[in-house]
Amino acid sequence: QLVESGGETVQAGDSVRLTCAASGFPIRLYKWTGRWYRQAPGKERELVAQLDSPRPGRGPTIYGESVKGRASISEDNEKNTLDLQINSVKPEDTATYYCNMELGTESYWGQGTQVTVSP
Repeated sequence: QLVESGGETVQAGDSVRLTCAASGFPIRLYKWTGRWYRQAPGKERELVAQLDSPRPGRGPTIYGESVKGRASISEDNEKNTLDLQINSVKPEDTATYYCNMELGTESYWGQGTQVTVSP
């Protein structure tokens, strides 16, 4: 199970940090690919960031063009979370943010957390 948190209403230029808490599996013991997506009303779902668990052949960390240079995705093995920080947020960052983790053939999703950026 994945549960996102950290969504809030912020002003343009602020930072926001989102957390995706995994339960039922310690992420430090598994090979996984973690992603943060977002979806704004009337728009398609957009990949924000992607991170592979530390392992041989680990793929590159990927950021969507709209957040490149402003976003950072990371894992916290102690807290068992996948985190996303976006700096210098813009009104166009307003969306519901979803966490996804793939472990082998299994894919887990969270329920989403809302980020609203006011001008």
